[in-house]
Amino acid sequence: MSKTRFLPVILLATGVVGAFVLNPSADQHREKIKVVVSERSPVEGLLGLGQLTSFVSKYHSVGLASYTTVGDKTASIGAFGVVYVVD
Repeated sequence: MSKTRFLPVILLATGVVGAFVLNPSADQHREKIKVVVSERSPVEGLLGLGQLTSFVSKYHSVGLASYTTVGDKTASIGAFGVVYVVD
């Protein structure tokens, strides 16, 4: 059997393990929300709306990725160590 035959399986397994290991934590989501809100609007930053939004957000992990919600809306999405804040 050829070693190249197993290469796609090894790469896929490495990617899945990497996704689990690099899945952003709740603190990473909250910090990114605070930063993005204060960057979008200095007034909201001064009023602490980013802090408030990050405080009331609920963290959800699906193993390979994670997200936070505020009420019924998705606030942030994260995977592979990167967090994106939704508008």
